[in-house]
Amino acid sequence: MLTSADAKTFERCMSVGGVAVFPADTVYGLACDPQDKEAFRRMYALKGRVPDKPSAVLFFQTELALSALPELGERTAAAVRALVPGAVTLVLPNPARRFPLACGPTPEVLGLRVPALGAAAAALHEVRWPVVQSSANPSGGPDARRVADVDPRLREGVDLVLDAGELPGTPSTVIDLVAFEAQGSWRILRHGAVGEDVVAAALADA
Repeated sequence: MLTSADAKTFERCMSVGGVAVFPADTVYGLACDPQDKEAFRRMYALKGRVPDKPSAVLFFQTELALSALPELGERTAAAVRALVPGAVTLVLPNPARRFPLACGPTPEVLGLRVPALGAAAAALHEVRWPVVQSSANPSGGPDARRVADVDPRLREGVDLVLDAGELPGTPSTVIDLVAFEAQGSWRILRHGAVGEDVVAAALADA
C-alpha cells in the first residue's frame, strides 16, 4: 500500500524531470512533468512512441484539474464533475492551448484523466502535481496490471517505480466532449473500463 511519503517522492520525481511508473485506477502508467520537454522526450523514447501522438494530462484531484482549465464552459465543467474521478479519459476543448506537449498536432484539444484510485494507491490523491500520463508498455504492447508485467526495459529506464499491487487491467474509456458545451453531444472514442450506459447516465443531467 502506498503512503503519503510515496506521494511526496512521486512529486519530487516530477519536479526534477523524472519519469515514473505509477498505478492508476485501470493499468500501470508512465508519468512525467507535462511542461518538461526532456522528460517528455525520455518517456516517449522509453515507450517507442512517436512524439506527435497525444497523451492525457492526469490530475490526482478533480478541483485541481478544473482550476487548471479555467476556459472550460459551465456545461463542460459540469460534465467533468459528473465523470471524474473515474476510469475515463475526457477529450476536451483547449482554446488556451494549455499543456501543448501532451496535445501533439491538435493543441486545441486536450485529454484529461482524474483516476479513482483503489485503496492501495489512494495516497496518490495527495499529489498536487499534474503529469503527462501514458500506459506503462512499449507502444502497441499489452497493458500492465502488475509492476511485474511492465516491460523490464521500462522498469530499468525510469527513475521511480510505485507498486500498488494488481490493478483491474482494463484501460480507461475515452469520451469526446469537444462539442458538449454547444450541442450537449458526446461520443465514445474507445470503449474501456466504464460502460457507455454509465457514461450516458452521468451526463444526462450535466
